[in-house]
Amino acid sequence: MEKFDVVIIGAGLGGLQCGFILADHGMRVCILEQDALIGGCLQTYRRAGLPLDTGFHYIGGLDEGQVLHKIFGYYNLLDLPWVRLDDDCADVVIIKGKRYCIPQGYDKYAAALKSYFPSQAAGIDEWVNMMKQVGEGIFHSLEPRSAESVFSQSLFARGAYEYLNSIISDPLLVDVISGPALKMELHADKLPLYTFAQINSSFVQSAYRIKGGGMQIAERLRKGIEEKGGVIKRNARVTQILGAEGHATSVEVNGGEYLVEADKFVSDIHPAATMSLMEESGLVRKIYRKRIYGLQNTFGMFTTSLILKENTVKYQNNNIYIYRNNDLWHLGDNLVPDKRVDSALISFVPADKGDVSFTRNIDILTPMNWSMVERWFGTKVACRGDEYEDLKRVVAENSIDLAAECLPELKDAISDVYTSSPLTYTDYTATAQGSAYGIQKDFNNLMFTLLTPRTPVDNLLLTGQSLNLHGILGTSMTSFFTCAELVGTDRLTTILMK
Repeated sequence: MEKFDVVIIGAGLGGLQCGFILADHGMRVCILEQDALIGGCLQTYRRAGLPLDTGFHYIGGLDEGQVLHKIFGYYNLLDLPWVRLDDDCADVVIIKGKRYCIPQGYDKYAAALKSYFPSQAAGIDEWVNMMKQVGEGIFHSLEPRSAESVFSQSLFARGAYEYLNSIISDPLLVDVISGPALKMELHADKLPLYTFAQINSSFVQSAYRIKGGGMQIAERLRKGIEEKGGVIKRNARVTQILGAEGHATSVEVNGGEYLVEADKFVSDIHPAATMSLMEESGLVRKIYRKRIYGLQNTFGMFTTSLILKENTVKYQNNNIYIYRNNDLWHLGDNLVPDKRVDSALISFVPADKGDVSFTRNIDILTPMNWSMVERWFGTKVACRGDEYEDLKRVVAENSIDLAAECLPELKDAISDVYTSSPLTYTDYTATAQGSAYGIQKDFNNLMFTLLTPRTPVDNLLLTGQSLNLHGILGTSMTSFFTCAELVGTDRLTTILMK
């Protein structure tokens, strides 16, 4: 039986980042990953020789002096082939056929919105000032000692939808501001203002894609971990966390194939999945497990990945968010179990060879509720029957129809189509219910829906997007919060505040 200082369950972004930090601070780290590939939603697969991303499409706040630049600098990620999106139109929002360009930079952003909605200038200024305050304050919230105090601040306890409607009288402007937000679940009755403002702020500051696929991030982190003496075991599914009296001692791998001991444990898998690993050992009281099991998850995504014929579709250095209807804040309420597609994110993949003025692949992402695929949960990949394949085919066709409304050349340019549903994400990344953004945060019930890294097991910590903010930025912040519990606040603060 092997013994380590720290065992990390899951090699998603959070698990890899924690492994890097802890190995960098002299700990002997072992990361156990159930899949053959590391990276979780950073995984990239290739079709027709082209990289197709699983869940990574673009990030915000990567310019020098911005928060992700500091974080990625620590992880040695800044020299990857990043592509900065169009300064004057990083995101295109199309609502009921009308197009709005959303630029990078707070001043340009405000000016663009005022050009579309001149009567709303005062509300626009207030919204931009709010984003600035939240964005600039993130350096303080990144200090691990302040993680729990951040959760209790007033911006987490106020609803984003209510706030926007208190400063803006035009519902269409509220939708335009919210348009680039298929990177979070817009829920009028639950989404905290802090979550909405922080995520939007980072992407308004700057927005980047990566040429060649998000897997490069995971591989660079892997290299750093192994250079620092850490170990990553693949095809190593943790099936039980063992211990007694609130203290973990080891984990069982692959149903008892072997055990791994450690002094400390970090779980990068969904909190509910973490609780399921302790049902037999009784490490956590049933009432706590029931609380975690009862947390709601955000909706998932259906992705249609298109391989295109050469030199047929021009590369656009921005994202397109397209909506057939308005009232974006009730989008999740209207995701009934049918196959229609009324909203989508269209993401262009930059070519890394040939004529780079054209793209060879495009991803179309549309929200999908777990209820649409739940009946096939537990079945094997490629063995789910004709009804499931028909569902994927029809949703893909409808996604392409929606995208073709703004890209009329698209249909004739398609060479191959590949799809993934929320069930696919569950299969390959162990994401609960295929959730795109982890546990659903509720400003009405912060104590219940905002989790800290600590658990009732004194040497088991949580990390990942279900705790604080989701996405690359949120997961990166949470990794520092988690590791601060093991190496101390001051050492990590020094890294972040350089």
